Amino acid sequence: MKKNILYLLFFISYISFGQELNLPVWTQYLADNDFVVSPTYAGIGDNLKIRANGLTQWVGIKNAPDNQSLYADFRISNRSGIGVSAYNDRNGNTRQKGLKLSFAHHLILDFKSKQYLSFGLSYNINSFRLDIENFNTTYEIPILDPAITDDRGLNNSNFDAGFLYRWDNFYFSFNANNLIGKNTDIFNAINEPGSLLNYQIYSGYVITPKRNKYVEFEPSVFFQFFESDRRSATDLNFKYRMFNRRNGDYYWIGASYRFLNDQVMKPLNLGPMAGILYNKLYFAYSYQMTLNDLSGFNSGTHVVTIGLNLLQSASNCACTRGSSQSYYRL
Repeated sequence: MKKNILYLLFFISYISFGQELNLPVWTQYLADNDFVVSPTYAGIGDNLKIRANGLTQWVGIKNAPDNQSLYADFRISNRSGIGVSAYNDRNGNTRQKGLKLSFAHHLILDFKSKQYLSFGLSYNINSFRLDIENFNTTYEIPILDPAITDDRGLNNSNFDAGFLYRWDNFYFSFNANNLIGKNTDIFNAINEPGSLLNYQIYSGYVITPKRNKYVEFEPSVFFQFFESDRRSATDLNFKYRMFNRRNGDYYWIGASYRFLNDQVMKPLNLGPMAGILYNKLYFAYSYQMTLNDLSGFNSGTHVVTIGLNLLQSASNCACTRGSSQSYYRL
């Protein structure tokens, strides 16, 4: 029995070898960092925005996935922006590290009605390996498979592309990740997917009450679809922001609800979140309570975000205007 379990775990790790570049997107993007979702957000706003995220999934389960990432984007002209992101991801005996370089260009569709269109492109460099040094023999299995003789590592490159449409306080972004397929012959596995392509849609609306311009309500939705196995999931989110009238600092609270699209009434995760910007320093925390069959074995997923909003000169083009006032808190 233990032998079968060991082979099953190795098989899962081996199959996950084909899922490189499909990194977990939980609620990092809700920490006022839309650049996590799409390169089209690079350069929007009046600040050099830096965000560092720490994600620990399924706390309480040994060798559960965890991820650390760093995002920064800023404007390089009145209509363009660049961004960079780096990550380190661990899932059991699999390791991923990578770097993403992004460029975005913003256009005015209609100045009077505040309609803008942005295009973005990212180049990804990724390193993936299996930690075979952690494969230990047991009494039942005194000798490991002799075919496992190296680190089973792989380096590759890929591209993301997307567009962003904004109309006053409404926004809609579409992103296609990992546009290039990969050669599966090196894996010698029948079930190894040849496509890493996945799609993401992020849309929402910022509501500012007429009687109080220092308050914002922001409902949003985030959709993910993976072409290899046709999986898809949706996040339903809601945020409330309160701005300081004197210096532009603010705090926010919110909640997120995630479900598989073929199981709408059976949520995967549900949880609160909150954040604050004080004197250009940013901090946010999100807790996602697991509601599937793993709920009895872990205490949920925790995401911590710290960051800086550094002063950057305002653009002369309205196309870099963000949907929320948080883009202009100097």
